[in-house]
Amino acid sequence: MASDPPSQTVPATAVEHVPSAPFLIVGITSGGRPFRPSDWADRLAGVMAGFQPPGAGPRSHLQYSPYAVPGGHGPHKCVRVDPAIAEVEPMALTFLLNFARDNDLQLSLSS
Repeated sequence: MASDPPSQTVPATAVEHVPSAPFLIVGITSGGRPFRPSDWADRLAGVMAGFQPPGAGPRSHLQYSPYAVPGGHGPHKCVRVDPAIAEVEPMALTFLLNFARDNDLQLSLSS
């Protein structure tokens, strides 16, 4: 969309500091290959479903967390990550970043 801020896509291993703005974990490796399995973004977001904002309600774990939402970035699957997840659980943000690094994925960062 025209209102989206410009972004840059970089290997997760090259990101030294935790991004302060929402970012995307993009399902493409630094070698340009699509990440498998094809439903990885849904699975990752499902793992994060328990991390909900305070007061989210008793059944909120049955939907994706607003802090980790699956989607698409061009032809690639992605998970939109809001760093505010660290306010609920700091290790959740660390887990997401380490997932991207361990699997040699790309991050799309707002510039």
